[in-house]
Amino acid sequence: MNKDQVKGRVEEAKGKVKEVTGKMLGDKGMEVEGNVQKNVGKGRAGFGDLKEDMQKNK
Repeated sequence: MNKDQVKGRVEEAKGKVKEVTGKMLGDKGMEVEGNVQKNVGKGRAGFGDLKEDMQKNK
């Protein structure tokens, strides 16, 4: 597991928590911010997965 995978998954989890908290509090801004953060984390984790796959196939 590389650092992009780890950081991406952590960011994804933080975004999910923020999104759910925003929904519970009725704070649309926080909900949207959490959703964006979650998706950025997903992208970074996916990039890390791709990097790892490329390393394995060398």
